[in-house]
Amino acid sequence: MSASRAVFDKPYEAFLFDMDGTLLNSIAVVERVWAGWAVRHGIEPEVFLKTIHGIRAVDVIKQLALPGVDPVVEAKLLLDEEMEDVDGILAIPGALAFIAGIPRERWAIVTSAPIELAKRRMTAAGIPTPAVLVSGEEVSAGKPSPEGYLLGARRLGVDPAKCLVFEDAVAGILAGEAAGADVTVITATHATPFETPHFSTPDYLGLRVASTEGSVSLQR
Repeated sequence: MSASRAVFDKPYEAFLFDMDGTLLNSIAVVERVWAGWAVRHGIEPEVFLKTIHGIRAVDVIKQLALPGVDPVVEAKLLLDEEMEDVDGILAIPGALAFIAGIPRERWAIVTSAPIELAKRRMTAAGIPTPAVLVSGEEVSAGKPSPEGYLLGARRLGVDPAKCLVFEDAVAGILAGEAAGADVTVITATHATPFETPHFSTPDYLGLRVASTEGSVSLQR
């Protein structure tokens, strides 16, 4: 069996989900807000927007090292804009039914978004709040660091190496790998496909969850 197919029928202690691009589609909002920010700072949006997904805003801005720009201040301004814009945010097809089949103690969300923004977007998309929700504010190093996924697993009381991570962005995929977890890639929001050894699917349609005492598994 190929590595990409090995995720099916395998018992996991928990499923760990990214949020934006994985459970919900907020790409229109993200690109509207960030494109405006880029233009204001003399950055070409077309190329820049490809580099921001799955990474905390403060880390994106730090990497640019723009003279006279405070990443913390700018990230807060971006947060304020994104909090006001939820137009067009929708659940990824099949996501709501899929997570409804997972026992509450067997899944978590690990997002790079601040907690208030995460909750606002989840509400807009109809995503229920899980028992464990790790936000970008709670880790010292954002994705591709595995810190968030390790924290999510710890809060669930499970072994990260026995989890399946659902991701959409390269930074998040690297974070899941570094945490020792298996990874599945959701591609619904990908404008440009990229190569990955992991099982990839556009959405959750045709997927289901089987659960037994102490484990969950991905089924078709």
